[in-house]
Amino acid sequence: MTPNDPSTDQLDAIRARIAHTAKIARRNPGDVTLIAVSKTKPEGAIRPLLAAGHRDFGENRVQEAQAKWPALQEAYPGTRLHLIGQLQSNKAADAVALADAIHAVDRPSLVTALARAMDASGRRPDCFLQVNIGEEPQKGGCAIADLPTLLDQARKEDLPVAGLMCIPPADLEAAPYFALLAKIARDHGVTGLSMGMSDDFETAVMLGATHVRIGSALFGARA
Repeated sequence: MTPNDPSTDQLDAIRARIAHTAKIARRNPGDVTLIAVSKTKPEGAIRPLLAAGHRDFGENRVQEAQAKWPALQEAYPGTRLHLIGQLQSNKAADAVALADAIHAVDRPSLVTALARAMDASGRRPDCFLQVNIGEEPQKGGCAIADLPTLLDQARKEDLPVAGLMCIPPADLEAAPYFALLAKIARDHGVTGLSMGMSDDFETAVMLGATHVRIGSALFGARA
């Protein structure tokens, strides 16, 4: 790593922006976890952030994460891997074996598959239930109306529900959607909020995000 590696400069800048926004919102900056979304990025792009002390990273696909992260986690102890993409039920066991947090739990069959995998392995990664906050048919996430049933199932099956997750509609102001997710979480006694990406993470922090998922602002635009 060179002292002025662009990604570490960006990491410092984003951390500063998160801290500044949290203080404005009268929140503790330490209550916001920055997830560096490293999907499609090679190890060489990730290692500078690891060497700089960053430990929370996000991947979309189980297969890609399996190829990259075991060696990196061995080299950098304490690294936490967050699976943030849509997850097939037949990949539940692999996800549980690999991840420290799963951010897109969105349907009853996946809840059941994850619960079985956790019971079999003894590993219990944090789970965020994804809500289709903008009611967009092309996006994953359970419908807002279906969340109480899904949350009740997750609790009955002893999933470690850490919070809710959403991706607001593109090209619309994100604040109303983040505020709605925060209200839904309060109404259901859930504290974690995985929301906010490169273009809107400061708005998310203002509205209570506990986890922000930032890729392009750290690593540059993807091909």
